[in-house]
Amino acid sequence: MADTYHNYIGGKWIPSESEKPFASINPGNTDDILGYFPDSTVNDTRVAIKVAEETFPYWRSITPIQRADVLYRLIRLLEDEKKDVALLISKEVGKTIHAGEKEVDATIQALKHFSGAANRLAGETLPSIDPDYFTYTLKEPLGAVGVITPFNFPLGIGVYKIAPAMLAGNTVVYKPPNDTARIAAKLVELFERAGMPAGVLNVVFGDGNIVGKEMGENTSLKAISFTGSTAVGLKLGQTVSARGGKMQAELGGKNATILLEDADLDEAIKGIIISGMYNNGQSCTGTSRVIVLEEIAEVVLQKLKAAAQAVRVGYGQEEGIDNGAVANEKQLQTYLHYIQSAKEAGARIECGGKRLTENGLDKGYFVAPTVVSHVTSDMAIAQEEIFGPVVAVMIVQTYEEAIQLANNTSFGLSSSIYTNDLAKAQAFIKQIEVGVVHVNIPSNYYENQLPFGGKKQSSIGLREQGSTALDFWLDTKAVYMKP
Repeated sequence: MADTYHNYIGGKWIPSESEKPFASINPGNTDDILGYFPDSTVNDTRVAIKVAEETFPYWRSITPIQRADVLYRLIRLLEDEKKDVALLISKEVGKTIHAGEKEVDATIQALKHFSGAANRLAGETLPSIDPDYFTYTLKEPLGAVGVITPFNFPLGIGVYKIAPAMLAGNTVVYKPPNDTARIAAKLVELFERAGMPAGVLNVVFGDGNIVGKEMGENTSLKAISFTGSTAVGLKLGQTVSARGGKMQAELGGKNATILLEDADLDEAIKGIIISGMYNNGQSCTGTSRVIVLEEIAEVVLQKLKAAAQAVRVGYGQEEGIDNGAVANEKQLQTYLHYIQSAKEAGARIECGGKRLTENGLDKGYFVAPTVVSHVTSDMAIAQEEIFGPVVAVMIVQTYEEAIQLANNTSFGLSSSIYTNDLAKAQAFIKQIEVGVVHVNIPSNYYENQLPFGGKKQSSIGLREQGSTALDFWLDTKAVYMKP
């Protein structure tokens, strides 16, 4: 029998007033229930917000170095429990054990980056035009804030938002996705064991249309950081901004990888598989469009098909598996919808394009890595985010046409180009309309010391991570003093 979990408010696991629990299910085996969680109410959410508000004066009085001590202890806990946490990620998200371990490693690296910023929470001293005045600025926390995360990197993205928010001196109300509620509960347990004081981190499980909506509308939350779909993020951003709150959102992508005639094709294909196929393409920075010059198109297509067909799909806990199940039934249906849409629009399914049910996979949401050719820019598969292991191949005549096609989307998150032409690479960096650019590197590659975010409908507000990771979570106060 699976365990039942409650909301975490004020340092205690508090039952919801709702009597409607939901189950967290293993997408690789839907008979495996990982836990039951509360489908929380508006009032549950308001209670958590009130506790965060009441805790804020205490937490802001603690020095940044003392706050960072929590992160240092959390690093050690994650290092010690890496295999157990990775297994939980594998079971609840569907990804492989190896992918789960990589997520834990990336989370530890991010915590090291954030904790190192504790001694850089400083304003600046500026000269006044009046010699009798002393002028300077202070950086201050905002208050109680909200964090809403997606399912694809449940541990990592949760930490990417919670850690800088609390390090800056804010208290947090956290709404995780229902699909990865068990991982969220584990993260709370780790924060608690790392010494996070009661009331600093509060977690409310439940439906985004209830819990998330209340967080967006509640004026007591001074800021919201959201990662998820563009449609939800834009609507939430309008709500938060209309009430005077701060909004940060990392949204969708339709990322292009361009292959020029002088590219190392084997390296390029490897990068496309890593970014577009592994983790079932469930990465906002993953490659979903491959734009290739006609003179090398046939060779590229054959190499890409062979590489996609070589991706081993199975239970994420098994050895030698490259891809596990997609995260939930909705992702499965989205995958199938876009495959059908591509067929009806005249595109050709070169490989994959189906649900996998053989060899005992019928109890999970397994899909075949898919390569689609004869794709034009007016097709849905070329414009809309699929979030699945589907790569659309698009053929162009020139580099200039490739850039134009790559930019012909409402998204602007990530991109990559494979070429040995330094001039073309530099031109690409200047001309591509995205926030994250790669040259001869997979489009999903990142490091925590660089800012992360996109253009167009891929982002709202200040960037995450990098040297400015704390900026969103702070206000600047200007001070004029006459001694």
